[in-house]
Amino acid sequence: MSYVIHINNFTKMGPFMDFEIIKKFDSFLSKKNESFEGIVIGGMALIIQGVVSRQTRDCDILSPTITENIKTLSKEFASTVKGLDVDWLNNGPESLSKDLPKGWELRCENIYSGTSLKLQTLCRSDLLKSKLFAYCDRGIDFEDCIKLSPTKNEIVESLDWLYERDGNTDWPEHVKLSMDKLAKELGYEL
Repeated sequence: MSYVIHINNFTKMGPFMDFEIIKKFDSFLSKKNESFEGIVIGGMALIIQGVVSRQTRDCDILSPTITENIKTLSKEFASTVKGLDVDWLNNGPESLSKDLPKGWELRCENIYSGTSLKLQTLCRSDLLKSKLFAYCDRGIDFEDCIKLSPTKNEIVESLDWLYERDGNTDWPEHVKLSMDKLAKELGYEL
């Protein structure tokens, strides 16, 4: 579920990445005798799970905060991949952890277990909420939401949480219109 927070930096970033970059970074960490465990969201989480076959420009780590050592190693790794942005591994969406439904940490699921790299992501309900929010907030995650194929019940269950994500008085109406558009594309009405 692609949740790229740094939209202003999007055009400055390196080449698109796919699942292979994760495998290569795992191998790189292994050769350095280092390891990293994190919760990935956004496009890379969807790619690893096979939900989408597109590529992404970064790997968004929700938690934990990436240590200086791993940041340094990820930058060193980036220097070995032509055009890969030095901040390809980042905590851009870290603040979302405060907004996710209570107990989200207990519902995470393993999605990649390599030699030195272990990744989890949010459970489907929480990941879907993060993508629906990103779609409403930025308008660029529509295709990811379609690929997730939320049911009518999943969207309806997400509405109250979505309504609370922004204090703008027009936000609830914007969310409703966005969800109506998504539902229509998926073949049903809310």
